[in-house]
Amino acid sequence: MRILFIGDIVGRSGRTAITQRLPGLIAEWKLDLVVINGENAAGGFGITEAIYNELIDAGADAITLGNHAWDQREALVFIERAPRLVRPINYPPGTPGRGAAMIDTRSGARVLVINAMGRIFLEPLDDPFAAIERELAACALKSAADAIIIDMHAEVTSEKQALGYFVDGRASLVVGTHTHAPTADHRILPGGTAFMSDVGMTGDYESVIGMNKDEPVSRFLRRIPQSKFEPALGPATLCGVAVETDDATGLARRIGAVRLGGKLEEARPTFWP
Repeated sequence: MRILFIGDIVGRSGRTAITQRLPGLIAEWKLDLVVINGENAAGGFGITEAIYNELIDAGADAITLGNHAWDQREALVFIERAPRLVRPINYPPGTPGRGAAMIDTRSGARVLVINAMGRIFLEPLDDPFAAIERELAACALKSAADAIIIDMHAEVTSEKQALGYFVDGRASLVVGTHTHAPTADHRILPGGTAFMSDVGMTGDYESVIGMNKDEPVSRFLRRIPQSKFEPALGPATLCGVAVETDDATGLARRIGAVRLGGKLEEARPTFWP
């Protein structure tokens, strides 16, 4: 199975990169499944129903969230009618939406997509390790799902890496989101789970983590807000990770970084024509 996970979409620049590039990538790479983190898609903060539909129409099969999940208040309502929108699984019971979704791929396979949020330097939610353990016990790789993808939305690299080893051999891909800077540690762990500490953002890198750089720089210098954070509007780099799984086991066979357009050096998976 061919899977593309695309990192945090930031504002209009990131959305434009998706609508312009994703349909072509699906055809060129013969992708079975595309998952996008969309928690910064609406002006850098949250997601709206119109943007959710825009990303789905562009080819996303599932959209994950994170600590900005509810910044657009309408998300608390429309998430109930958006079956492919996945918020962190470790929100308390009663939170709207779902923390995992079973997605049918273009090839007829079934993939479980799980979103979790770390607790270090972020809102202290329920234990993500325990929540993921319960989900994997209820829906095991190959017996109930052909592949399992976990988006670990976390600030701290150690928390993401620990989760990777915690589920190694039981998930197809564990990918970190949130920091908006792609890491160079993509690899397949000993048990067969593909891993990357942070996939990076899909946004304008002539910025401070996707925001127009003037206001963040000013706040560091003066410690006083001067204006709102606004997404940078230059050409975006589409950042992602490409994974090919073994149909027999559901585990990863290959993994490669994806960086297209914008400011960063281009990277494409060498194992797909």
